Amino acid sequence: MNVAVAKNETGRALSDAFAIARNRLPGTGKVADIRQRAFEAYERAGLPHRRIEDWKYTDLRMMMREILPPAAEPDAAALKRAGAALKLHAIAGVRRLVLVDGVFAPKLSETDNLERGLRVRTLREVLETGDTALHAQLFAPDSSDSMVALNSAMMTDGLVIEVADGAVLTQPLHIVHIAGGASPAAIFTRSMLRIGGTVHATLVESYIPADGANAYQVHDSLIVAIGDGARLDHVRLIEDGREAFNISSSVVTLGANAHFNTFGMTSGSNVSRYQTVIAFAGEGSRVETNGVNLLNGRQHADTTLFLDHAVPNCASREIFRSVVDDRGHSVFQGRIIVRPKAQKTDAKMMTRALLLSDEAEADNKPELEIFADDVTCGHGATTGALDESLLFYLRARGLSEKEAQALLIQAFVGEAIESIANDALRELAISAAERWLEAWG
Repeated sequence: MNVAVAKNETGRALSDAFAIARNRLPGTGKVADIRQRAFEAYERAGLPHRRIEDWKYTDLRMMMREILPPAAEPDAAALKRAGAALKLHAIAGVRRLVLVDGVFAPKLSETDNLERGLRVRTLREVLETGDTALHAQLFAPDSSDSMVALNSAMMTDGLVIEVADGAVLTQPLHIVHIAGGASPAAIFTRSMLRIGGTVHATLVESYIPADGANAYQVHDSLIVAIGDGARLDHVRLIEDGREAFNISSSVVTLGANAHFNTFGMTSGSNVSRYQTVIAFAGEGSRVETNGVNLLNGRQHADTTLFLDHAVPNCASREIFRSVVDDRGHSVFQGRIIVRPKAQKTDAKMMTRALLLSDEAEADNKPELEIFADDVTCGHGATTGALDESLLFYLRARGLSEKEAQALLIQAFVGEAIESIANDALRELAISAAERWLEAWG
């Protein structure tokens, strides 16, 4: 039976935009066919809404309402603004890889003198070549989620990073997403990181606006494969403009005896959603995922995690903190599934929210699904206000009310920030939190 999907003006505008953009999107033949099917999957579902359980607290039909037209390739003015933004968010000692309005910017990036075993290519380059094995992995994310399907259809560029077995990386890799356009637009990117066996790598992702860029939409996706005995430390910092939308997805697969340590902080954007699937594919692996939301005004930030324990003898820890003021809204959804063969699983999750106003909201939804009998699993969630007795104690020692509150907030989020293994990156996250506190205070 054929089903005709009725389109409103917004839907027709996006269909027209895809039809126009399709000819300049990288990849032909099978890649173009996959894009077409992905866009049709998005059209059938449309923007996620509250009747979809995983999107219950983040109704994009109400919040976003429409997808903006794809951003144009950055011109000289946009690249100049992006360069100025980079100087304000510079990180020392990293290998910088910059995407401006969804397009790789080689002049702002550092791709010379790559370490032996490190290969960096653009998504455009990979999709336009015959590397069909990588094509299959790049389109691997489940397109049953409409936003992932839309990203599959519209992605313009990104990074494909491969690290060979046993390679030694002397610098963290830093992917910087910059919105440089002067007019509202949607940015579609997808990147891949493949880490070989016994490698220790660090990946940093930053989302920042250039001067004048504020009302834009980010649609990003990341695919990560961690080889046997390898370790990846991952830091995400969301500092988008206060009118921006950031919808990001990731899929992480761990080999045997692998270690994945990830930390994310959201202090920017109007509405953000980070959804990730972490799959244990090899025994003896460990995951530590930590996050912080720092929200005020009417900001809305959603972190949705799914940990799939499919093999025995693996461990995971989730620590999430949110600080919410004014009419901000923080969402944490953490789901751990322990499959029948995943005996000796050790999985724990804890989320805590600190509400600084009567109108602030935090929705915490931890879930456990256990189908094995020899496991150690647990979860917890708390929500509360600042401790008045501690505030009184600090005020009695000469601190102002704001100083006392800021000190307690720093201590509250500190447990999650301390999970960052790299000292310089830990200080970077602390500085981002301090910037938020200064603006809040």
